[in-house]
Amino acid sequence: MRLLNVIVAVLLVVAAAYVYKIKFEATVEAERVAKLRTEIHRERDKAAALRAEAAKLENPGRIQALAQRHLPLRLMDPAQVDTFDTLPARPVEPETPADPIGAMLEMALPAPTAAPAADGEPDAGVLPAIDGDPPTGTVPATTVPAPTVSPRRQP
Repeated sequence: MRLLNVIVAVLLVVAAAYVYKIKFEATVEAERVAKLRTEIHRERDKAAALRAEAAKLENPGRIQALAQRHLPLRLMDPAQVDTFDTLPARPVEPETPADPIGAMLEMALPAPTAAPAADGEPDAGVLPAIDGDPPTGTVPATTVPAPTVSPRRQP
């Protein structure tokens, strides 16, 4: 029986310590919440002050006074207005090729010509040797599929 009393007393002390720990953590969190509320209140006050300052700076009367004081503006003369008929024609933009890289490659490299086959017809699978390759005849061409372009989807 005496052992049971000791075990119950130890469990009671452990439970009290656990409750104290939970209470301490709750107190720390409550202080943290109070600090955050104070900080939020301060930030709201700052935002309100900035909105008031922006409203003061954007005041049309203030802007008008600054413009008259610092800018040499004059009233518009009706003779400054012109019609569309007197505007010069829009300049013609030079045509750009649909594939600018392909156009540069075509200008830089000579167009490949197919070597005639034994029957006189050009063989589509064989290209002539390129400068720098040994003059042994023709080089087999590889077939590369054309890239497919899918239309962009609108978000």
